[in-house]
Amino acid sequence: MRDYYEILGVTRGCDEAALKSAFRKLAMEHHPDRNGGCEEAEGRFKEINEAYSILSDAKKRAAYDQFGHAGVNGSQGGQGAGFADVNDIFSEVFGDVFGDMFGARQRRSGPTRGQDLRYDLEISLEQAYAGSEVEIVVPASITCETCDGSGAKPGTSPSVCGSCGGAGRVRASQGFFSIERACPRCGGSGRQVLDPCKDCHGHGQVRRERTLQVRIPAGVDDGARIRLAGEGDGGTQGGPRGDLYIFLSVSPHELFERDGLDLLCTVPVPMTVAALGGEIDAPCLMGGENCDGNCKMTVKVPEGAQTGRTVRLKGKGMPSLRSRDRGDLVVELFVETPTRLTARQKELLRELGDLCGEQQNPKSASFIGKAKRFWEDVTGN
Repeated sequence: MRDYYEILGVTRGCDEAALKSAFRKLAMEHHPDRNGGCEEAEGRFKEINEAYSILSDAKKRAAYDQFGHAGVNGSQGGQGAGFADVNDIFSEVFGDVFGDMFGARQRRSGPTRGQDLRYDLEISLEQAYAGSEVEIVVPASITCETCDGSGAKPGTSPSVCGSCGGAGRVRASQGFFSIERACPRCGGSGRQVLDPCKDCHGHGQVRRERTLQVRIPAGVDDGARIRLAGEGDGGTQGGPRGDLYIFLSVSPHELFERDGLDLLCTVPVPMTVAALGGEIDAPCLMGGENCDGNCKMTVKVPEGAQTGRTVRLKGKGMPSLRSRDRGDLVVELFVETPTRLTARQKELLRELGDLCGEQQNPKSASFIGKAKRFWEDVTGN
C-alpha cells in the first residue's frame, strides 16, 4: 500500500494547514465529476480521501507514524474512506462549496425574510436645506389578507409535500455521490397548496402600492440614503419584512450651486454701484437669519468692486447633517455694463472716461505697460 504522506505529497512533519491545502488541491483535481466519471480518477479520489481521513485525525496519525498501515487497519486504513467520512471531510475542508452537494448541511424550510426594496427620490435644494416630509407611493409585496399568508383558500390549509415529507430538500444518487437540492415540487417550502387562494393564487402575498411618509433631514446631499426598517417586501411563512432604502438626489437649482456646505450664487451689480460701493439684494434659501419674506439678504458691495469678486456671508449656507455647523453663502459679483444708453448718458460716460486716469484704472494701466513691452519684443523696436 502507498504511503499516505506520499499520496498527499506532503512531508511527515507537515502541519494541519499544509495537510488541508494539499488535500483541497488534489481533491479538486481528481473529483470524479470533473473527470467525466473516469474510474481511474474515482479510484485516486478514494485514495486521497482515505489518506486525509487518517492524517487529519491526531490519534490515527500518531498510530500510523508509529506502526504504519498496521496501526490503523482496525479502524479505516486499507479499506477506503466510508461515504459518511467523505461527507464530513468535504464539509470541513470545502465548507459551503461542497456542503450541499454531499448532504453535509441540511436546510430546513421555514420563515424567510422579505426582499429589501430601493426607491429613488428627487428633492429640491430647498427641501435639502430646511428638511421636509414627503409622501411616496411604493409598490411592495404584502401578506395576503384573504388567506393570512398561507396561500390556501380560506377554510383550508397547506398540506405537507409528499415528495420531501416537509423537509423542503430531496436527495438523489449520482454515481459515487449523493446530491441534495431543493424539492422541485414544493420549491423548498416543504408545503403544497392544493386549493389555492383566489387573491394571491397560492403565493401567500399580493402586490400592492403603499403610501409612506418620509422625513427628509436638513442638510442631505446627492446620494444620501434613508433606511426604513420593515417597509420592504413581506416575508414568507411569517418571516419579517425586508427594508426600504430611499436614495436621494437633489435637483439642480436655477440660482444656487452647492459646494459641500457652501452655497454659491452669482449676482449682477450695476456699474455705478460697483464703482461707488453700496448695497444689493442677494437671494437666500428659506430659513436663513435676517432673511425677509422674499428670501433676500443685503450684501455690501465694496467701492471699486470688479467682476468675480466674492462676498462671503458666514453661516448662511447649508446645515450639516451630522453637526450644528453651517456653511456660508458665497455671493459672486458680476459687474453689469449698461446698454441702450441715451445721448446724454453717453455724453456723461465719455466725460467720465476723459476724467479717469491710471489712478482710477490701475489694471488697465498695468496691462497697457505689459502689452507695450510685448510689442517691443516682437518687433525689436
